[in-house]
Amino acid sequence: MLYEVVNLVIPPVLKAVWRPRVTGLENVPSTGGVIVASNHLSFADSVVIPSVVPRKVVFLAKSDYFTGTGLRGAASRAWFGGLGMLPVDRDDTRAAMASLDTALEVLRRGEAFGIYPEGTRSRDGRLYRGRTGVAELALSAQVPIVPVGLRGTQDLQPVGSNLPRLATVDVAFGEPIAVTGEYDGVPRGRARRDLTDRLMERIAALSGQEQAGVYNERPPDA
Repeated sequence: MLYEVVNLVIPPVLKAVWRPRVTGLENVPSTGGVIVASNHLSFADSVVIPSVVPRKVVFLAKSDYFTGTGLRGAASRAWFGGLGMLPVDRDDTRAAMASLDTALEVLRRGEAFGIYPEGTRSRDGRLYRGRTGVAELALSAQVPIVPVGLRGTQDLQPVGSNLPRLATVDVAFGEPIAVTGEYDGVPRGRARRDLTDRLMERIAALSGQEQAGVYNERPPDA
């Protein structure tokens, strides 16, 4: 119920104020499990993508957003829960592993799951090497991956900023990458790496970013 209420308000406001330019939306299947995998430039990315996709996209969000107290804590829980986000403790290895199980449950229910293969936001604008968790999810659930290229969200809400600003935002959805039958007989580790690298090439083409060629490490205070 909360998601339905928030979804009635946020997408129209975002589209009216920022007018994101969206292309390739027809590449997002209207039903069935699917992974929506994007580059990551800003905290606002997890608001922009669900706001332009005409179906619910579930993202994971750090558990701090769900554990606050008082009115501010309640508002935070309502906001993030209303956007369809699920809590995860990124500093707890076991909880992080459990988040993969949560993602699989979402996909096996036939829902859309949003993920950032880089793992954390890019602070220099480059596209970092993808981590293979996204491929493991796709291979385990046997669902397609839709690559997404975001541009301009780093100006919408720069790293360290608490309030959004006016900015030009582009959201490009690429053709789905099918996995069913693609990696039959291929060792799992090799399949994960190949699929992830293919995905990051697609995201780079959509976002126009330079590829860093290395992993992006999360700063201690992020």
